[in-house]
Amino acid sequence: MKHWLFLLFLSLGILTHAQDMNNDTLVEIISKKADTLAGIVGNWQFVYKKTPMLCITDATNNRMRIIAPIMESKNLDKDLLLDSMTANFHSALDVKYAISNGVLWSAYVHPLKELITKQVESAISQVHLAAITFGTTFSSTELLFGGGSLEEEPKKEEIKKENDPKF
Repeated sequence: MKHWLFLLFLSLGILTHAQDMNNDTLVEIISKKADTLAGIVGNWQFVYKKTPMLCITDATNNRMRIIAPIMESKNLDKDLLLDSMTANFHSALDVKYAISNGVLWSAYVHPLKELITKQVESAISQVHLAAITFGTTFSSTELLFGGGSLEEEPKKEEIKKENDPKF
């Protein structure tokens, strides 16, 4: 009997933490964070801390993305492109740098229904930070993955090479 009660309380706890995000709730969250907001349901343009952004949803297919344009992709040199791909692994965290329609974007992509308010708020902040730090720290938060912060100089690591690299 104790096991059944435990499972019941556990399942209720999980259900109370889940949120069924939808376009109505999403636009409320964005409107609280944004400086300006325009658009139609599922396709909003807004400005957050002087960064223009878009939020696009597809409720039928349970998808949502928040994106900010950074630059025309034709202006990317090889080093910037490699740095942005490295950042996708290390410092961009939940946001990724991506190219579409000739534009380099800072992009957060997530299933719509499974989002919670804090994730949307974090996504807006991370998209903004990844856009404004492009070309410098390429970071979507003030913390760098693996410790430290943007204000600290990263320590130079000596890379030891072996004849037989191992993973």
